[in-house]
This record gives sequence, C-alpha cells and structure tokens, in this order.
Amino acid sequence: MASFLRAAAASDGRVPRALEREAEWAAVRARLDDLGGWSPAGVQRPKADRGGLLVFTGPAGVGKTTVLAEVRRLAAERECVGLFARGGERERAVAFHVVRQLLQPLLASYPEAERRELLGAWYDIIGPCVGLCPVEDGAAPDPQGVRDGLDWVLINVAVQRGPLVLVLDDAHWSDPESLAWLGGFTSRLDELPVLMVVAYRTEDHPAAAAETAEVTALDELVAGSDTRPYRLAPLSPGAVAELVRAEMGAEAEEAFCQGVWQATEGNPFRTLELIAKVKGQELSPTRENTGLLPSMAAATDESVVARLERLDSSAVRLARAAAVLGAEASPSLVMSIAGMGPAEAADAAERLCAARLVKDTPKLELAHPLIATAIYRSIPAATRVALHGKAAWDLIESGQGAAAAARHLMEIHPEDDPWVVGQLREAAMEYLRTGAPDAARRCLERALRERPVPELRATLLYELGCPALWHDPATAVNNLRSALEEAGPDGALRQGIVIRLARALAYCDRMPEAVGLLEEEARATTDAPTRLRLHTEHFMMAAFSSQDHDTPTHSRRLAKLAERLSGHDQTERYVFGLRAWDAMLRGEPAAVVLDYAERALADGMNWTDEQWGFEVPALVGLTFLYCDRPDRAEELFTIGVAEFERQGQRGVPLAFGYSFLGYIHFRAGRLTDAEDFARLGLRLAGRAAPGAPVHWYAVGSLIEILLARGKREAAEELAARHDFGRPFPSAVTIPDAQSVGAELLLAWGRTKEAAEELTEVGRRLDARGVHNPSWCPWMLKLALAVHAEDPDRARELAREAVRRAERFGTDSAVGYTLCVAARVQEPPEAIALLRRAVDHLERSSAAHLLAVAQVELGAALRRDGRAAQAAAQLYQGVEGAVRCGAEELVRRASDELVAAGLPPRRAGTWGA
Repeated sequence: MASFLRAAAASDGRVPRALEREAEWAAVRARLDDLGGWSPAGVQRPKADRGGLLVFTGPAGVGKTTVLAEVRRLAAERECVGLFARGGERERAVAFHVVRQLLQPLLASYPEAERRELLGAWYDIIGPCVGLCPVEDGAAPDPQGVRDGLDWVLINVAVQRGPLVLVLDDAHWSDPESLAWLGGFTSRLDELPVLMVVAYRTEDHPAAAAETAEVTALDELVAGSDTRPYRLAPLSPGAVAELVRAEMGAEAEEAFCQGVWQATEGNPFRTLELIAKVKGQELSPTRENTGLLPSMAAATDESVVARLERLDSSAVRLARAAAVLGAEASPSLVMSIAGMGPAEAADAAERLCAARLVKDTPKLELAHPLIATAIYRSIPAATRVALHGKAAWDLIESGQGAAAAARHLMEIHPEDDPWVVGQLREAAMEYLRTGAPDAARRCLERALRERPVPELRATLLYELGCPALWHDPATAVNNLRSALEEAGPDGALRQGIVIRLARALAYCDRMPEAVGLLEEEARATTDAPTRLRLHTEHFMMAAFSSQDHDTPTHSRRLAKLAERLSGHDQTERYVFGLRAWDAMLRGEPAAVVLDYAERALADGMNWTDEQWGFEVPALVGLTFLYCDRPDRAEELFTIGVAEFERQGQRGVPLAFGYSFLGYIHFRAGRLTDAEDFARLGLRLAGRAAPGAPVHWYAVGSLIEILLARGKREAAEELAARHDFGRPFPSAVTIPDAQSVGAELLLAWGRTKEAAEELTEVGRRLDARGVHNPSWCPWMLKLALAVHAEDPDRARELAREAVRRAERFGTDSAVGYTLCVAARVQEPPEAIALLRRAVDHLERSSAAHLLAVAQVELGAALRRDGRAAQAAAQLYQGVEGAVRCGAEELVRRASDELVAAGLPPRRAGTWGA
C-alpha cells in the first residue's frame, strides 16, 4: 500500500507563478501586507490594516488554481493561518462541503478541551455541520443560527491566532449552504484580520442561471469585494513561447511557438497539454511541424479520455472510481469502488500519475478539475449509476452516514427501493439537524421519486413541508396539502399534517383558511386526545386571526373547555395559556387572567418544542405584560430568547423574541432600552421573507417607541421604508398594525385620516369581542382624533374606554384611560381625572405613562392658576421623562415650567 501513496509525481500542469500575473501578485501582496497590521494576539491597528476579499475569475484552464496556490504560499511566508477549500462539481448537493474543508483541519489542530472552549455554546450547533460531533436529537438549528455560529468561530480564531487567509477555489461549484455563509461573512472582512480569496469560472456563472440558489449566493459573495474581480487573461504569444522553450528547449522555433499559441488561444492548461502531446510524440519544435498542432490541440475532454483509454482496464477503473467519489476518494474507498486490491491499485495509480491524470496524493486526487469532469462524463451511463450505487452502499457500511451517501443515491435510477427511501429520509433528518433544510428538501424530493406506498408518501410530503414553514411557507402549503390527500382518515400523522398545514397557511397570511381547516378536522376526528389537540391549535389560530368574526363563540367554547380541564398534560396547560390570552383581550378581570396564566406555567413551557412552536409561550408572556407584570413577562421572554439562541434558532423566532422584549421595555417605560431591543428585533426580522408577520410586529413596536420618545420624523421614515400601511395583514399583530398607523397619523395632525382608520379598527375589534383598552387603545386615540370636531362623541368614547379599563382592573390601564379622558374634558373635571390617573399609575410599573400623566396634571394646574401644585407635578414628570428617555416629554415639561416662571430643572435631581 505504501507504493500506492508514493506514486510517482508528474507535472501538475501549473503555469510558472510569475508568468504574466504581475498585477494579480501585486494585489495579493498588498492585501497580505495589510493583514500585517494585526498581531497574533489580535491587537487592532489603524483602519488600513484590515482584511478584505479578492476575487479571480476566468475560463477553465486559465490558471486560477495557480494564482490561489501562490496566495497560499505567500500567506505561509507571512505566517498567516491558512484555510483552503475547493468546490466540487458533484459535491454541490452536499451541505457545508466547503465549510468542512475550511474548518475541519483548523479545528482539529486544537486539543479537545481548547476546541470546546473556543466554540463555547456554539459547539452543539455548528459541531454537526463541520463534522466535529454526530447529529443529536432535539430542536434543529435554523440556517441563520448555523451561519452566526460559523461567524463566531472564524472571528475568535482570527483574534486569537492572528491573520487568517481563507482561500476558495472553484467557488462556482460550492454548495449553497457554504456560499450563503461566506457571502454574509464578507460584510465583516474590513473589520477583521481575515483575507478571503475566491476564484470561479466565468462560463459556469451564466446570467441565464441567475435564478438558482447557487448563483444567487455566489453573486452575493462576489459583491462583497471592494474591487472588481480580476479577470485572468489568456497568455500572450511571448508567454506561450517561454513555456514551450522551458519544456522543449531553447531551440524551439518562433513559428512553432506561435502555432502553439494559436492552437490553444493562450489557455495555460491547454497549452501545457499540447506541449505534453508534442513531447510524447517526440516531434521537433520546428516550423515544419506547426501544421500538426491544430489537430493535436483537440478538445480537452477528448484528449484526456484518449489518454486514459490508452491505459489498461485497471487504471481506467481506478480513475473512474476517483472521478465518481471526488473529495471522498480515500484509497480504501477507491479500491472498493474499483473492485481491486492494494497491489493492483498501486500499479494502476503509478500509471495514472505517469499519464498526468492524477496527483501524487493519498486521496488519489485527479490532476485538474477539467480532467475530473472529462473522466466522469466519459463513464457509460449504466456504469456511472452502478458506481454511484456502490459508493452509497460503501459509505453507509463504513459508518459515514446517510448524508454522506445521499449525493450518490440521487444519481441512481428510481427502482421503488424502500432501502433508498429510508436512507434518503435519514439523510434529510441529518441535514435538518445541521441547519441545512434545502439539502433535506433535495433528499426528500428524490425519495418521492422511488414511488413509495401512500402512507410513506404522505410521511415524506409531511417531512418535506415542515422545514419550509418559516422560509418558504407557500411551498410548505403545497407539500402539506398533498400529504393530507395521501394520509389516512385518522392518526398521529394526519394530526401533524393538519397542524403544520394550518401554520403554513397562517404564515402565508391566509389565516381564515387555517382556522377553517383546524375546525373542520376537529369536528371530523373520533379520537378524544387528538380532538383536544386540534381544538387547542384552532383556538391559537383564531387568536391570531384579525378577520375571524366568530371569535365570541370561540371564546365561549374556550372558556367552557378550560373550566373542565385539570392541566395534567401539556395540551391542557396550553389551553389555559390560550384562555388567559383570550380573557385578557376580552377585558375580563385581570385576576381571572393571571390565574389562568399561572396555571399554564405550572411546569414551565418549552419555547423550542417542534410540535408546539413558541406562539403560546409568547402569548402567556404578553398576558403578564398587559396585566401589569412586566417583570414576569421579561423573565419569560429572556428565557425564550436564551432557548432560541442555545438551539441555534436565530431567525424568525429570535426576531419575535427581541421585538417583544423591546415592547416589554416600552410598556415599562424604559424607552431607550426598548428602542435598542426593537431595532435588534427589526434587524433579525430582515432575515425572514419579505412581508412575513414578524416584520409587522417589529416595525409596529419600533414606531410606537419612537413616537413615545418624540422621534416623529424617524417613525415616519421607518414606516415609509418598510411599507407599513395598507393592506394590513389578516393576522393579529402586536401591537395592532392599523392602530399604530393611525397613531402615526395623529402625531402629524392628520386627525380625519386617523379617525377613519381607528373607526375601522373599532368595528373589527368589537366584532371579535376584543374590549381591553390596555391591549389596543383605539377608542382613546379615536376620542383624541374627533375631539376638535365632535367633543361630545370624544367624551363618550373616553368614558367607555374608562369603563372597560376599570372592568379589566389593572392600574396602568385605568390610569392611562383616565389620563387620555382628561384631555377631552373641561378643566375642573380634567384635573380630577388626572389626579386619579396619577394615583393609579404610581401603583403601576408604567413609568412613562406616569410621567405623561404628571406632566398633563402639572400643565392643567398651571393653566388653572395653581402654580405650586403644578411645579410639584411638573418636576416629578420631567424627572420621570428623563429616566424613561422621552425627549419630547422632557421638552414639553420644561416649557411648562418656564411658562410657570420656574427653572426647567430642579437642582441636583437630573442631568443635562
């Protein structure tokens, strides 16, 4: 076997590195010199000493690999940490194939303890995707979570071990998951000691394929460069002449050298191939032999195949096995696929090396991607299928797993084989657990082509639809509908399909369909636990449907159901959670609401439960918020956010988590922190599909926060940038999107338009039985909007809002409604209402609302001539506004103090 690993070296076909590449070398040296501004300890130097991205492109054989080899040599000279990977034509379907090449050798260089310390909490998230640890059961990370983890690793290594040079060859053949990560990471390069150098073929990046995921990801990666890609030009006649004379002697005639250049068009790979042919036929490099060159410079594929076919059958079998296996071509695996022993393989390897078809490497790597492609395409179709089948079987038998075998299984013909279906399903599950849902989808789609029996086909369609719920719900709807048609009339599978289909419909903003589907299935099922589970999901969907006008009926049914349950299992506790939320919306007494919320949390709630999702835990947390328990709400959402991050779910769920944390801080009066959290939630929401519900939540929360802080222009700009307006979604948003839009109109004095929107909001919410002004104070805002033209109606609206708030009974709800009601009343009654408002709000945690009420009361007292009382309220109000970060309220209170002849601040109480 040793001779197999020491097969005789042959020319690797590279062009001498300095040959007509001076501009490229200069660019590489300049970027590597910039990296020198970083010490191994990560001490940051001036801005110029940063990393970046260099891109080289050109047709096949033009010398991109030679350029990258020189980059690696120069990086090693400067003692940079080098990472290298190469895309593979047949490995594009293998998720994280490039990532593993880049990071496995690096991470393997750390002792286990140091590796775990380096990865920290990310170990279980990115470990499976880079091959450090096996895939475990549990909530699957989302792709963004894995990308964030990979970012963390690379940043830590760069800071700890000094400059990194990351080299990617044949990027056009990289897997989409790796390209997506690298494309996103380019935005960080100018702040890190990381130089990324990428090469790709122009002919494998056609504009016609611009819709494919691979090309889109490659475009994003290339766009991260701050310079245009360096397009490698063919060699000039002089450079080709230099190559000819270096290989064939200085006596090579000029006409002959010119003929070589014309025959190969200056392509370095083809030039060296032609020179090798000439030498093999022992032709003299003279003018007389120039006429033979065009026919000798046949297409590369034909010359490679002809060279291979001149060898014996053992060499052919070995080369074909290597071409099929690609990056997996270990000696033992190649021998198994080729069906030969070590001695025969060693002899065949030597002949392949002598024919310049393979490199002298332990993996029997083919000498050039063009050679690999040519050999692979020359394999007869039936033989190629058989080789892929043998490769899949051997990979699974050797313990490398179904995911490693999946790309080979995709190349064999469908034969209704249950074993193939089982392996592809297992591969899909592995891919899901590594954060690669698209790769899982490819496996399941191929499994369906095996024409499994109906029940198994329903399972495959179900598994195909589940991963797409968040990032491609429309596709999920199609797959899950097909699964439902194939499923039996009852059972756990049908229940799972129905629930996932309803969620997919909801994420497509088709909430009424989701509610109707669950209601219909609940009526049809005969199994009591299944019926309760479907009813629970139905109640949750109804809670999120803004167009469900049968909500009062649903609320009555939910209340009766909750009364009968003991809370002995998760389903029943989730019913309690939904009952608490529904009671809060309806404005039932807060004591009743809190009782159900606490019963829902009897044994805690799992925020990353794949069967249930995070919606009910989120509703329970928000219920505590509206019941004047922001501390409890913050505690629950902090737990949820930590769980999302721990499981690598850093897309939509985390965006919701941070948006709601911002809203909790807003309701508690911590406006500066609220804005920070809300902006983080909005940034994370940008990772979701355009128009997804999370955008409405994040933008609506941030608009309310900005208005509370007095940043009216910023709120308007935010709404315009995110198209926050009609048509509003059919799903309930928190806060109510249409009401937030009306509040923005009010802030600009557009009272008539605001009144129209709020009147519509009122009709919608009243029809649904939603009467809690703490959740949506549309009635109070409408009173302000119509006060100038219809004061009687304004006062009636305010009185009804106060009545509803008093029924709910929280101090923040009562205090806020009294404060707004005072604004539509005459001075004597207004002051009395404001005093009551302050009393209530002082007992609540709503610090900003308290500051507003104090300023309102102070202003009313000043206008009534009671300066001393006014001063006390205004000073308290302005100090509270400063603590909350309500700049506009601070200015208003200060103006009131000046109007009262008082200094705008009380000495020693608050800063500038």
